[in-house]
Amino acid sequence: MNLDAYNMRRQRRWASTGTTFRDKLIEVSRRNQSLLCVGLDPDPSLLRGTPVVTFLQAIIEATQDIVCAYKPNLAFFEAMGTGGMLTLMEALRGVPVHVPVIADAKRSDIASTSRFYARALFEEYDFDAATVNPYLGGDSVEPFLEYGDKGVFVLCRTSNPGAEDIQNLRLSDGRPLFEAVAELANRWNTQGNVGLVVGATWPAELERIRAICPELPILLPGVGAQGADLGSAMGAGLDAEGGGVIISSSRQVLYASSGDDFAEAARKVALGLRDEMNRQRDALLAQR
Repeated sequence: MNLDAYNMRRQRRWASTGTTFRDKLIEVSRRNQSLLCVGLDPDPSLLRGTPVVTFLQAIIEATQDIVCAYKPNLAFFEAMGTGGMLTLMEALRGVPVHVPVIADAKRSDIASTSRFYARALFEEYDFDAATVNPYLGGDSVEPFLEYGDKGVFVLCRTSNPGAEDIQNLRLSDGRPLFEAVAELANRWNTQGNVGLVVGATWPAELERIRAICPELPILLPGVGAQGADLGSAMGAGLDAEGGGVIISSSRQVLYASSGDDFAEAARKVALGLRDEMNRQRDALLAQR
């Protein structure tokens, strides 16, 4: 965990500039035949003394040929204190340059502050994409959108049980709020870099969102520990080409084993998920 490791990672990833997040995602999905995104959310209480960097590097090495992306949730690293983000940067050194990294940051603020959030995530840390909260409106999202080569995933209908407290509120025209957010995301997509975050736990809502946004990529958390039905989520979320979804699993993969074989167990679970997604996709496309 040091600045040299951080700078080496930045230099290596910058060497691949000229490719947008969307292009990179399509290319690696085809190369690895994968819709699977592995969430990198290290809980020290579950690592049995294994250093975070060692743990994550082993997970990455074991899964890098069967994923379409990695998604670190920044909260797990910020909670480590001043060295947390350096820990993440060192862990990410093992990610191949062709595999995108999505910062699960859920950032948002007034425009002047969002500009610094965007600069931190896209310039300082050089993430390929980030999750963004649209609650403050278009001017809070715009600073992220200005980075046209980066992906911006707008929270729309999240996977947590309490999401309906706000996201299902009815507007004056009868639409739920999450549908209005999906429509806004379409309008914001002037550079082709907008996506949505929709919980795989809500297939009915996901189907409506896909109808509103037929071409936007959708990040689907909720598979695995949160209990989403994979087939229902894919049936609702796949685009016309049989893609357009990034299906995220974190705890199911990371903690497949509590023993020394954790990396081998993670690969086995990730491979099973990847292959099941492909089987489900092939079956759904055959029915269309």
